[in-house]
Amino acid sequence: MATFARSDQLLVIIDPAARETDGESVRIAKDVLSAGAVAKVCMPEGPEEFGRVLARRGSRRPVVVGDDGALVRAVTFLHRRRELAGCVLSMVPVGGALDVAHALGVPTGAVAAARAVLDGVERRMDLLVDDSDGVVLGALRIPPLAATAARAPEPVPARGWLRPYQNLVRSLSVRPAPALAVPGPPARLRVEVDGETVVDLDQPVEGISVTPGGHDGLAEVEVRPLSVGAAATPVRASGRTVTVTGADFRYRADGGLSGPVRRRTWRVVEGGWGLTVPTSS
Repeated sequence: MATFARSDQLLVIIDPAARETDGESVRIAKDVLSAGAVAKVCMPEGPEEFGRVLARRGSRRPVVVGDDGALVRAVTFLHRRRELAGCVLSMVPVGGALDVAHALGVPTGAVAAARAVLDGVERRMDLLVDDSDGVVLGALRIPPLAATAARAPEPVPARGWLRPYQNLVRSLSVRPAPALAVPGPPARLRVEVDGETVVDLDQPVEGISVTPGGHDGLAEVEVRPLSVGAAATPVRASGRTVTVTGADFRYRADGGLSGPVRRRTWRVVEGGWGLTVPTSS
């Protein structure tokens, strides 16, 4: 692990969503970082400007102030420019979804995270990259085919002279209970790890998870077969490539939902990216 010096120059990129959701934490992060290092602060207005700022970072170490989505955006951008291996990212988590950042060891709270940026160490971690050049930092999960909820019928447009009577009837009516979600059929997916079939299409599954192992170059795969009565034993495997094939399926990773796709392959990039974490992590 590499230790960083306070003399390092920083490029502090503040995500728009962070400014909107918690301006006070953003201000604290700016103050701590600017007091401890030479920091250039940028406030891009959208994803395109976010990318331009990151592309022009020069020798400055990029610090993302934002949520999980902002971190994934930065990693994806650097990966697609083939600059991720030579760049160490830092993060001050501010905003909505922060589960990925905290799971990776980024401290909770603007002050603690900013101090980790200044005094922390680089941790190299494995990365999942799919065949569309997307990246996954944490675990990805493939649930059963999505449940669909019944929707209330749209109101029928009324002539102007009828609208007051419609409103009166609506106000006197009992509001119906919300419709329950209708369970979807079980997913039938083929899962291959390093070319070997783990589960085939004849075995319906409740869910699949794929997680980068950390730093050993292997992904951990768990398949939960559909069970009737007693719980079925999960099927586990590990490997460098994971391919899932079947009817249109969606998958959730790093807080986002992707798909539908009929086939997707993920490969592990060993030590593919670096993140600043506290020295005690």
